[in-house]
Amino acid sequence: MISVQDRERYERQIMLEEIGEQGQLRLAKSRVLVVGAGGLGSAVLYYLAAAGIGTIGVVDDQNVELSNLQRQILHSTARIGMPKVVSAKQTLLDLNPGITILPYHIRLDRSNAAELVSQYDLVISALDNEETRFLLNENCVSLRKPMVDGGVQGFYGRLLTILPGEGPCYACIFPHKDDRSFKKQGSEDMAIPVFSTTPGIIGILQAQEAFKILLGVGTALVGKILFYDGLTTTFQKLEVGRVNGCTCCSQL
Repeated sequence: MISVQDRERYERQIMLEEIGEQGQLRLAKSRVLVVGAGGLGSAVLYYLAAAGIGTIGVVDDQNVELSNLQRQILHSTARIGMPKVVSAKQTLLDLNPGITILPYHIRLDRSNAAELVSQYDLVISALDNEETRFLLNENCVSLRKPMVDGGVQGFYGRLLTILPGEGPCYACIFPHKDDRSFKKQGSEDMAIPVFSTTPGIIGILQAQEAFKILLGVGTALVGKILFYDGLTTTFQKLEVGRVNGCTCCSQL
């Protein structure tokens, strides 16, 4: 049963035929893991919390910095130096105290990825690190967990959804690089130019993909990449397919 308070809070979406009270209860029982509490994660997390996702895990090992605040709207000037996951929890519970936020002030790596992913229904990659993306994809495929990935640079962004066994995985679409090549390129923690609104737009679309999957409505971006151009305000879709012999998902 939905409480009187929650019925009022979620009234506008309960009115939707595709959601109703049963859909709202389904969201309340859902568990979503968001890896990254930066620009993409800020938008994703705000809307997951606002819509009533019952349990949200947040993974990020960094602290709030002044240079984050141009795009990472979960945080504030007063929280500079605070772990991002702690700042995120405060902001999200201020918005919606009826949900559970589980902060993980850690870096996702091979020692913890499988354990974390296994506890959630769906994973959202809100990262700017390719090595971690591949690791997250690997674990989501292995555990058959849906993954929604977003990426941004400058005025441009992209979005894709991975349903293991139903479409291509991240490794099918992008060439896989080993750990040594990542280290040689210095890709970890390298600053990427990003305009303020770009991660907000892609992050909101990531949240929308998550809602569709959790509710079982609409058509997810499986087998497609959505590209966003902020300078022309246009979107384009590119169809992509599974790769025979993919080292990550070919056994599914």
